[in-house]
Amino acid sequence: MILVSNLYIQYGDRVLFDSLTTTIQVGEKIGLTGRNGAGKSTFLKILAGEITRYDGTVDKPKNLTVAYLHQDIVIEGEQTVMEAALSAFEELNALETKMNAAIDELNHRVDYESDSYANLIDQIAHMTEQFEYRGGNMKEANAERILKGLGFTGDDFQKKMKHLSGGWQMRVELAKMLLTTPDYLLLDEPTNHLDIESIIWLENFLKDYKGAVVLISHDKLFLDNITKRTLELELGKIHDYQTNYTNYLVQRAERREMLAAAFQNQQKVIAAREKTIARFMAKATKTSMAQSMQKQLDKMDRIELDEVDTSAIRLQFPPAPRSAEIVLDAAHVTKSFSDKLVFENVDFRLTRGERVAFVGQNGMGKSTLAKILIGELHPERGKVHMGTNTALGYYAQNQTGNLDSSRTLLEVMEEAAPLDMRTRVRAILGSLMFSGEDVDKKISVLSGGERGRLALAMLLLNPINLLVLDEPTNHLDINTKEVLKNALKAYDGTLLVISHDRDFLDGLTDRTIEFKDHTTKEYLGDIKYFLEKRDVENFRQVEQSHKTKAPKKEEPKALNPIDLKAIEKVEKKINQLESEIAELENKMAVPGFYDSAEHTSILNKFKAKEAELLEHMTRWESLIA
Repeated sequence: MILVSNLYIQYGDRVLFDSLTTTIQVGEKIGLTGRNGAGKSTFLKILAGEITRYDGTVDKPKNLTVAYLHQDIVIEGEQTVMEAALSAFEELNALETKMNAAIDELNHRVDYESDSYANLIDQIAHMTEQFEYRGGNMKEANAERILKGLGFTGDDFQKKMKHLSGGWQMRVELAKMLLTTPDYLLLDEPTNHLDIESIIWLENFLKDYKGAVVLISHDKLFLDNITKRTLELELGKIHDYQTNYTNYLVQRAERREMLAAAFQNQQKVIAAREKTIARFMAKATKTSMAQSMQKQLDKMDRIELDEVDTSAIRLQFPPAPRSAEIVLDAAHVTKSFSDKLVFENVDFRLTRGERVAFVGQNGMGKSTLAKILIGELHPERGKVHMGTNTALGYYAQNQTGNLDSSRTLLEVMEEAAPLDMRTRVRAILGSLMFSGEDVDKKISVLSGGERGRLALAMLLLNPINLLVLDEPTNHLDINTKEVLKNALKAYDGTLLVISHDRDFLDGLTDRTIEFKDHTTKEYLGDIKYFLEKRDVENFRQVEQSHKTKAPKKEEPKALNPIDLKAIEKVEKKINQLESEIAELENKMAVPGFYDSAEHTSILNKFKAKEAELLEHMTRWESLIA
């Protein structure tokens, strides 16, 4: 158990934590919520031991293991992805080195009858037993399973870490944490750089995780599906709710409503008694009675209303000028980087007023196609036409990364604003919660959330009728994300959004484009419809390989009744096998599985079921050919 008592931190005139007290038990799944700047990341760093200067105490058992995933990860050096993942097994690797050295010594010994020779054999036997018990023979298999769950392919395992983007480096760090199975997992926005499939995999992993998980996330579905307790940081205080995020919102509103009602009732009682005391004090015969009533009133436990952070961003896109009916039209677009094909022969058309989402695994070309469509990149083959009267607004993942870090917010905004908008720059910044001295902050000192809000502010400087947003919710807190979503729903122009945030996309778009296997597939619905369709398709092994090029569509051949019956029988068997494999995978995902006595038999069953599934898939393909 971690016990936090009377935690107090003050920066200048600002009290960040005012005597916070709470406990976190092993096995709990906790969501940590609060506005940007409320101290969520600071709280995790304190739990992890990265921040030690504070008043109060944080007590942890000495043998407790804690792993902390933060956003600022930069990895240099020559390690490959697999080598970096396997570095999680430092103790196990040390045991293996010691064991191999002992075996090498044994191979060179000839004193077969000596006591030291017998002792060496006993030591090797003991180390071998420990190595196998702790999963030493399954290190690579476990690392491969978790890396693939987080989106890596076999070809990625030998890539150098220093050549990966920050998002992919973060995935490797997350894999290392999961492999070490610590008592406490502290995760700060772990989904920021994950695609939807990896998010769902991580979600399932964490739900079954035996240790504690303390989680900061802007993904409400992710929080709801994992956590059963919510800690809210607000204005230096901590509020504890024994439920997930959605129910926490309901309970918080109910608690505040009841507290306000009780406060009002108590104020009426106090006012009535004070009036009586004043009347009695005016009469000499009742002075002692008035004094007695005053003492009782002084002893009353006064109800205090919680301070509430009422600050909020205000976001409204200006009316969109009218564009041509065809806003964007791309035909047979192909793009590669060096020898790596990203996609080929992609067709895409966007008409006025449409709302489209790009989804799919990272590296499949979502951002690349968006940049080609708006003219930031050029295709190798194919054509892109942008309609007349198109006024573009573009939010890039690294929107503020190209800005001069020595400039202030106000300077950057004034430079980007047209002349007729210069007088409104401060008002726009104020609507995004940059007020007073905030506008004089340097770009270099902005937090992730502040950078995101600045990028949104820059979109309000000009009327736009085509809005292209690339991962706009990264680093935004849940409240800001909700404001952005509502503003986009009210936006009357054409919208193209790239996102992995299921809750944000839900109900926002009416067409979904999936990027996969160097091409795209269209779904005529929002993200919920897309996920439902993908679940239906899973049994047909659409996901078998990320490397296989999508086959060209052919007209279906006529099937006789015997073929249909055979296909139905094979499909039922495929469904059954996939359910059995999923059940085995759940068992294998449990921490400590490879230390269990039954892990060998389960692995053998898993391999046999996969082979049987492959056989039936081959049979199914031959039947429909």
